Amino acid sequence: MSLNSFWFAIIAVLWIGYFILEGFDFGVGILLKTVAKTQAERRAVLTTLGPVWDGNEVWLLVAGGATFAAFPNWYATLFSGFYLPLFLILISLIVRGVSFEYRSKYGKEQWRGRWDNAIVISSFIPALLWGVAFANIVRGVPMKNTNGVIEYAGGFFNLLNPYALLGGLTTLSLFISHGAFFLALKTEGDIRTRANAIGQKVGMATAVLALLFLGWTMISLTHKWIVVTGSIFVVVAWLAALGSNLRKREGWAFFWSALATLFVVVTLFGGLYPNVMPSSTSGVTGLDIFNASSTHYTLKVMTIVAVVLTPIVLLYQGWTYWTFRKRINPNQIAKAESGVLDEINS
Repeated sequence: MSLNSFWFAIIAVLWIGYFILEGFDFGVGILLKTVAKTQAERRAVLTTLGPVWDGNEVWLLVAGGATFAAFPNWYATLFSGFYLPLFLILISLIVRGVSFEYRSKYGKEQWRGRWDNAIVISSFIPALLWGVAFANIVRGVPMKNTNGVIEYAGGFFNLLNPYALLGGLTTLSLFISHGAFFLALKTEGDIRTRANAIGQKVGMATAVLALLFLGWTMISLTHKWIVVTGSIFVVVAWLAALGSNLRKREGWAFFWSALATLFVVVTLFGGLYPNVMPSSTSGVTGLDIFNASSTHYTLKVMTIVAVVLTPIVLLYQGWTYWTFRKRINPNQIAKAESGVLDEINS
């Protein structure tokens, strides 16, 4: 395997980690006001994310950094051509992080309600737009060759095509289901019951959307055998997730939904290889792992750093999840209605 192919695979692995971990994170945020009816329940829901949400976002930072270092032309074209949707995602992630921290700074119901709404909206937008962005990458976008430099030639509305919107709805429903399975695994009482029911209902819709999206993808890509094989694995894993959830086996449901997410990303990257941003413009060559990559020396140094540091990061994050593995009950939340100022005044 060449270093170009190796780093294409590494970036795919980083996106797998991000979609699995941040995927349930987004799902929990979207479901915050649906599964939790009281302040104690909402605090319990957010407590499931408290120790891990910021660590989950590190996968995105590393994926972006790896893309910038290994394939700078891909990074430049992607972030300039997809500027507006990526900007909306960035703003949403900032608002989301601020919301987690600020909702408990004051005890008034209206204050908390506004930040809860911000969490729901700022979780919804990335869950939708990541699917739109990746669907456009897989489908191909308008490109132009200006003095040997390959650039994006479309506008914002070129990205809002039917295939991309279907991809956005697929990731949105996938993350909501994944988040529901996570909540059913991590909570007790009414939250667990509601999350289990939502996971089953939304999971059925996800199955339909995923079949439509993967079927359309199979028509669009040249490596059809990869898409067909990957789609079979996705379907089997998702059916196993729904079956486990139906039997109230939340741990297995979450495992199988994570595996289905993995197979979705593998299918898309496998069908895309060796391209990184195909061109939909006739006569214009898109970007691949060779014309978008850094020098061999750069990839070699990056490989050494990745081999040394990646196991350490994985061990630390695994330890975090193991440490905070127990279920959370709303009855364990003390002073759920109070904020910091109220606690100081009392």
